[in-house]
Amino acid sequence: MTNAAPRANIEHKTADATPRAGYAFILAAACMWGTIGIFFAILHFDFGMSALSIGFLRAAIATLILVVGLLFYKRDALRLPRHLIRLYVLFGFFGVAFFYVLNAEAVILTNVATASVLLYTAPVYVTLFAWRLWGEPLTARKIGAVIAAFIGCALVARAYDPGTLQLNGIGVLVAAASGFTYALFTIFSKYLSTRASPWTTVTYSLIFGTLFLLPLQFVDIPGFGALGTEALYREPAAWLALLGLCLGPTLGSYALYNAGLVTVPAGVASVIATIEPIVAGIAGFIVFGQVLEPLQIVGAVIIICAALSLTLWN
Repeated sequence: MTNAAPRANIEHKTADATPRAGYAFILAAACMWGTIGIFFAILHFDFGMSALSIGFLRAAIATLILVVGLLFYKRDALRLPRHLIRLYVLFGFFGVAFFYVLNAEAVILTNVATASVLLYTAPVYVTLFAWRLWGEPLTARKIGAVIAAFIGCALVARAYDPGTLQLNGIGVLVAAASGFTYALFTIFSKYLSTRASPWTTVTYSLIFGTLFLLPLQFVDIPGFGALGTEALYREPAAWLALLGLCLGPTLGSYALYNAGLVTVPAGVASVIATIEPIVAGIAGFIVFGQVLEPLQIVGAVIIICAALSLTLWN
């Protein structure tokens, strides 16, 4: 009986310390995601790479790094569950190939902050998917969040200025589409999370995504440009930017996020991750001087609040 109190104190301290580390991991991952647009902008505007080239090289280099790493440290994760092959193929097609290219193109056509904010329409799409696919109830709160998110999107897209919207309507549509494919990324990840190792899932989604993007490197798709890899042969800094994109907001953030999920509930983690567009906006301002107008900032706040309402009280 005399040792009960000290033991309880030790367990309490351990329990406190672990979630704090988890929160730090999730926060670091979200901050890394907030820098994605910076890498896209540098690779396109400084080195002339198209969205197709960025998407392909991001997936291909990340795949190579991950497979080599797993061969040394977690070889079991490379075993491909045969009954899940079709899902990995679909994941690679929609959640990696489409998502990576649209995400890069959204930054190219709009700016870092706008693309990041519109990406956060994803929780709205996830809610609608969950309602149709799994019968999750579509409550008044969820419907309100969906409506609020679209109002926020309209403000971020500057719908109050028809002239501007007409000039950059394609960019807004691409950014919204990247939010849709990001939702598909979440749907696939959630479904596979109880059926395979997260490292198996990310490895094979990247592999199939790379395979889908490979043939497109030999064609010039209007609006997305040719491969544009000439800078890789004459600009070492282009490789540094690519490696930064792959090691930081692609693989590094994934590792940190999954490490955080060990002790942090998924709902809380998704709430913490909503700082991503805030980080993106600050980074875009610091690096490129990009700013959002007051009504765009209002729209961004509305979207983030809508995302919070869909995750914080689930």
